[in-house]
Amino acid sequence: MAQLAKGTTKPVYLITGDQPYLTQRLKQAFMNLIPDSERTMNYASYDMESTPLAQALNDAMSAPFFGEKRLVFIDRAYFLTTETHRGNKIDHDIDGLLSYLAHPEPTSIVVFFATSGKLDSRKKVVKTIKKSAEVISLEAVGERQIRSLVERNLQQDHFTIQSEALNLLLQRTGTDLSLIMNELPKLKLASAESKQIEAPVVAELVSKSLDQNVFDLVNDVMGKRIEAALNLYRQLILTKEEPLRINAVLVSQFRLLIQTKILTRNGYSQGSIASALKVHPYRVKLAMQSVRQLELNHLRRAYLGLIQIERSLKSTSQEPMMLFELFMLKYLDEVA
Repeated sequence: MAQLAKGTTKPVYLITGDQPYLTQRLKQAFMNLIPDSERTMNYASYDMESTPLAQALNDAMSAPFFGEKRLVFIDRAYFLTTETHRGNKIDHDIDGLLSYLAHPEPTSIVVFFATSGKLDSRKKVVKTIKKSAEVISLEAVGERQIRSLVERNLQQDHFTIQSEALNLLLQRTGTDLSLIMNELPKLKLASAESKQIEAPVVAELVSKSLDQNVFDLVNDVMGKRIEAALNLYRQLILTKEEPLRINAVLVSQFRLLIQTKILTRNGYSQGSIASALKVHPYRVKLAMQSVRQLELNHLRRAYLGLIQIERSLKSTSQEPMMLFELFMLKYLDEVA
């Protein structure tokens, strides 16, 4: 973005990584290269799930109209990834793309967005574009970076946020940067007079994600707080969350706790665990805090009990609430 602000550009860019907030900021930075008065003629965006690639390439090969640069966005470039197109089959001109990459138009800036799925490095076109384009990988943003981005955003409007409030915001959103940035406008509005965002405002305005609710549910289960666990599970069912989805997130969370417990015993750090398990470092941080007081055998029993719930949900018509109650009673009996 600093390079783009200086007007330093390359003919072709490839943006990867599922980070909507950062993707949108990058798009705006590219857009700023084209003066407002020229955008009608010198900017175009093409969705590869509905438009043939050849149409975008034809545009890219055209000279800019009364301007210095032409900007072409190629969105949802699924043909570069392992994903397949689910709609009507579109015949994309991959050979034409290979020819363009060999001799890109110097007055055009072509930006491919392959932000869903993984790049398929087996494909010739992917190998070629990696060599020809400026590749920008938008990886998961770390907790420290998120805190910095939030504080910077708030400072621009002369706001501050309490440390406790920021911690709660991260917990409620699961450190999803896009979710956090979407929540900030209403937090600013609610704190317009004081210009300081406090924890009670975050608690009132930012809803817990399913992951956060499940995190609390896991703590209730492992803390043997049967009434609290049942009440929270009941609330999730009443808010129309699918029982199978709730259970899947529970299984995933217990699997993470077990893996974290084992890896911590073997001397792994937070960063190395996150890297090994390919999960966000903030999730690992919370897991490491949780497993300190937990027995591995108890975690294993809870995990196996949830696997049994999953089987029952898929193969029987038993009530999910009853299955969870039975799971809690059996778990408490086993670890008593």
